[in-house]
Parts: sequence; C-alpha cells; structure tokens
Amino acid sequence: MRATDLEVHRRTGITPLSVATDRIARAAMRWAGIEARLRDEGVEVARDGSGVICEVYPAAALKCWSLRHNGYKGLKNAAQLSVLVSAVSERFPWLDWNGNEGLCSRDDNAFDVVVAALIAREAELGRCEPPPQHLQEAARREGWIWLPRH
Repeated sequence: MRATDLEVHRRTGITPLSVATDRIARAAMRWAGIEARLRDEGVEVARDGSGVICEVYPAAALKCWSLRHNGYKGLKNAAQLSVLVSAVSERFPWLDWNGNEGLCSRDDNAFDVVVAALIAREAELGRCEPPPQHLQEAARREGWIWLPRH
C-alpha cells in the first residue's frame, strides 16, 4: 500500500483498492497513458497534487463529509443512491447539476464523477488535506489522495 492509502485508512477507516485489483487496475493503466501525454504537452501533473491535477476517492470524501459512503453502488442500491444525491444537494446547495441530477440518481459512476469534481474544487480552494511534511517525498513519488477536511 502507498503512504496515501494508509493515510486514507487512518483518517476514514476505508482501505483504498490496490492498483493491482482488477476494478481499479484498468483505470490506473489508462491514467498512466493520460499522464504521459499530458506531460508531453507540458501540463504539470505532479502526483502529489501540487500541479493542476489531483487524485481523489469519492467514497472516502463522502465519509469525510459525513454522508453515506457505501451501499450506493449498483442497481440493487438505486434507492440509496437517489437519497445520497439529495444529501449532496443539501450539503452543497450551490451545486448546479446541469440537468444531470436524474442521471446521477440512477448511475453511481456518473454520481462519482460529480463527487470527484467537488473534491477537486475543494482542493483548489484549500479545503483538502495536503500531504503532511513527513510524507511529501512519498507523495511526490507514489501520489496523494486528496480528502476534504472534516
């Protein structure tokens, strides 16, 4: 596990999936290709999030916001997802779903995209935890999952 994975677990009790896990491995491989192309184009994609891109974990962020963070994935949990979309709307009353609230109430992947964007916004506004001093070197090398401050 990476230093950031251990820190996410310490802060939230949630253990991030290993990049060796099949559900996340494909995304990690895709990201590696995107990261390389962005670097070639001169985009600062520091793995520790100090550039223009940050790594996020929707379920852990939801827990930091004291919202339901599990049991909303898949068709069998559609009712819970719908309730969670409403809870996010209450937590962020300024959020404009741009006509996609219904989609996010039916599709957990679409919902996670919105949560990822919310986390990125919070990071940009300085409302997420950066790597602590003693983990900065590891974060530069391994990456850092940005979580909202409680």
